[in-house]
Amino acid sequence: QVRLVESGGGSVQPGGSLRLSCVASGFSFGISDMAWFRQVPGNEREGIAVIYNVGTSIIYDDSVKGRFTISRDNAKSTLYLAMNNLKPEDTAMYYCAAAPRPIRGYWQDESQYAYWGQGTQVTVSS
Repeated sequence: QVRLVESGGGSVQPGGSLRLSCVASGFSFGISDMAWFRQVPGNEREGIAVIYNVGTSIIYDDSVKGRFTISRDNAKSTLYLAMNNLKPEDTAMYYCAAAPRPIRGYWQDESQYAYWGQGTQVTVSS
C-alpha cells in the first residue's frame, strides 16, 4: 500500500521557520522524482519545489526561491522542505507528491505525479 505522510506544519509568525517531512512507503522512493505542492482554498494546487532522483537536481518556484530548501533522505524514504523567512502568503495546505516514473513534462503539472499525501497545514500570521 502506497503511503505519503506529511508532518511538521503549524502556525508561525512572519519571518519564522518550519520544516516539513514526508515519509513514504509502498513504492520505490529512491528512484522517484519528488515534489512539494501547496494549495489555498479556492485556488489550484501549485508546485513549489521538485527534487529529481537522477543527479538530485532541484528546481524551485520563484515564490519560494531563496527561502525554501527541498531535500531527501533515500535511506529513510523521507522528503523534507525547510521553510525560512515565512510570509503570510505562504499560508496553505502543503502536499508531497511522488512520480515513480521520471517526469517527462512540466514538473509543476500535477498529472506527472502518481501519489499524493494528505497534506499538512501551514499558517503564517502575526
